[in-house]
Amino acid sequence: MSTANDQPLKRALTTPLLYFFILGDVLGAGVYVLIGQVAADAGGAVWVPLAAALALALLTAASYAELATKYPRAGGASHYATRAYGPFAGFLAGFCMLAAGIVSVGALARGFAGDYLTAFVTLPVALVAVVFLAALALLNARGIQESTRANVVATVVELGGLAIIVVLGAWLLLRGDGDPARLTRLGTPEHGAAAAVLSGAVLAYYSFVGFETSVNVAEETRDPRRSYPRALFGALLTAGAVYVLVGLAASAAVPTGTLAASSGPLLEVVKAAGGVPVWLFSAIALVAVANGALLTGIMSSRLAYGMARDGLLPAVLTKVLPERRTPWAAIALTTALSMLLALTGSVATLASTLVLLLLVVFFMVNTAVLVLRRDPGVPGHFRAPTVLPVLGAASCVLLATRVEPEVWLRGLIVLGAGLVLAAVAAARRERERTPA
Repeated sequence: MSTANDQPLKRALTTPLLYFFILGDVLGAGVYVLIGQVAADAGGAVWVPLAAALALALLTAASYAELATKYPRAGGASHYATRAYGPFAGFLAGFCMLAAGIVSVGALARGFAGDYLTAFVTLPVALVAVVFLAALALLNARGIQESTRANVVATVVELGGLAIIVVLGAWLLLRGDGDPARLTRLGTPEHGAAAAVLSGAVLAYYSFVGFETSVNVAEETRDPRRSYPRALFGALLTAGAVYVLVGLAASAAVPTGTLAASSGPLLEVVKAAGGVPVWLFSAIALVAVANGALLTGIMSSRLAYGMARDGLLPAVLTKVLPERRTPWAAIALTTALSMLLALTGSVATLASTLVLLLLVVFFMVNTAVLVLRRDPGVPGHFRAPTVLPVLGAASCVLLATRVEPEVWLRGLIVLGAGLVLAAVAAARRERERTPA
């Protein structure tokens, strides 16, 4: 086995592979269930909060593009916060990302073993979750290039499923069964137009979360300064266009109340249009869940590897396979924790805190851009206009005010644990630097 100090990660990602990596992570399972919830908050004009969420995501993406090209190495938000604010903030950012990623993979494993799979076969949830996560860990350890190639196939499948919805929505309108007037109805009895857009945008923002994981593979990208901004903005704009089209199709094809009441709103479009087997969407959803879990697992392991290399986690997590040069120790630890969450069922109580944790991270990243402007970094890196990280930080505060109080309570417990561990890690590093 080797450590990161004498054998860096392999640079294998091209711009197209990185583009599909980001696109596949953004186009996860969320879009298959969130349209109905957005409709419940915003009304028939679902496409408006989806477009607003895209604009908010692009603000923070600009900060990530600058920092990922300025410091192209694994660790992502944790590394940036460490550079800007010191090891305490770096550990806290990394802890929030790790907590969100590990819980997300555990939740996706349970989702894979749930209703979508029972359309084909019924197996114990615990058994499926363990086998599923073990298989993903092996693919992750095999190599970043192999993992991202599998992601390309899965992303094409996911896009195909969403394209079916767009085509079916158009077909319903052409045959006179849809109602295009719903596309201009913004607001609900409880919320006016402006409040409806903001409430819907908070939910829609969930659909764009995932782009931040890509910074952890910048070190494995062949030319991050050129490739990363193109892949990041290209993938987000592609996802945004797809989401808006899906929102238009679903809202025009199915009554808003039906969408809002359904846990599988896109299936309502399939049922209304006919001609496409319902089981087909179960298969597509399984691919989406598996792909999201794979990419989030890659992020979590690279983040743990980067934090360990920065001295924020035990050094054993920097060990990599000698031939594959993948962080096997970090993969093993993050997979084991995801298995524990999937088996205990505690994922459900933590899942609603994921966005809150990520908003904390995004706020730190947006402000870190401004603090680190004094450091030239890698020559020729991408530089975001100053107004973008300022607006990005403000958008995090705005969205956090829309988080429900009970979610804040759970989130503060997780953040409290992170603060304690961050203080311990900072004190340990200070002792290591102090001569005996």
